[in-house]
Amino acid sequence: MSKPEALLAEREKTRLMELTAQSINHLEIQERFNVIKEIGRGKYGKVLLVTHRFKGTPMALKVMPKASTKLQGFLREYCISLHLSCHPCIVGLFGIAFQSKEHYCFAQELVIGRDLFALTQFLVGIPEPSVKRCALQVASALEFIHSHGLVHRDIKPENILLLDSHCQQVKLADFGLAQKRGTMIRFITGTLPYMAPELCGMALLDGQKEATAPPLSVEPSLDTWAFGVVIFCILTGYFPWDRCMDSDDFYQEFADWWRMEQRSYAEQDIPPLWKKFTPEAMEMFGKLLALDANNRCTPPCVQEYYIKRHLMSGNECMFAWLIVSENPLGVNTKNVLKNAGE
Repeated sequence: MSKPEALLAEREKTRLMELTAQSINHLEIQERFNVIKEIGRGKYGKVLLVTHRFKGTPMALKVMPKASTKLQGFLREYCISLHLSCHPCIVGLFGIAFQSKEHYCFAQELVIGRDLFALTQFLVGIPEPSVKRCALQVASALEFIHSHGLVHRDIKPENILLLDSHCQQVKLADFGLAQKRGTMIRFITGTLPYMAPELCGMALLDGQKEATAPPLSVEPSLDTWAFGVVIFCILTGYFPWDRCMDSDDFYQEFADWWRMEQRSYAEQDIPPLWKKFTPEAMEMFGKLLALDANNRCTPPCVQEYYIKRHLMSGNECMFAWLIVSENPLGVNTKNVLKNAGE
């Protein structure tokens, strides 16, 4: 998306927020929906499985307490989610938003299945073919989000929903922390292991403590870093570090390797937690997890590694899942498959 197009899209989102604020209905959940059960809960509130009383449509209703949610924040999340929901790898919205006496609510597409975190087996991860399917779809979603001048800011397995246990189709969810690119960061938000080093270095991470380090703006590179950590986690079943700070030995080992003048992919030079990866995978991680945010690649850079190469040492290559006629990824798989055969 060009800069004029991005500005136009931003104006459209602002206008959508204004119109939604003016037209948001007042009603109690039970007036319009049958509540089946609670299917999710977090700091934001909860998600309910409901059916529409008059149409019978099953939906996921996100419910946020007014006591802890500002109207402007609710409108921003709803309008950003609605604006992006046309992408096949992003959770869809029904265009239904309202407020009850105690809550703000909006209705989302119901994704029957687990999230990526629940699928990932501790110390094992998930099969490499599933990782590739999942990562290509998330990369496509992130490329779409970033092209609209937005940054998700909370990429983690819990926010990647699965329609099946083999990651044939996944959906990126939860835009509660999403912000416009270039917005100055005033407070630290997100989940520690997925935070980029420039974000971890801003301030002591104690909830909503205001940042005191030099100003930092919201950029797509924050999502790229988190995306790289997610790939590591689902391949291995564990985190690469607790936080990206010099006091974390595991992070420091990776940082020392990344800073090598001539980065080596020889096994003896790879940090212990990373030795199970192939040289090609380490090259990919070196780009996604570049310590210098300006040197990080964009999420779609994973395509060349996932189509041509193995990620884990000793694994057999499996590409039967990538069929041009069944392409849920929004990527040009014809060219990718052609390149894979070269």
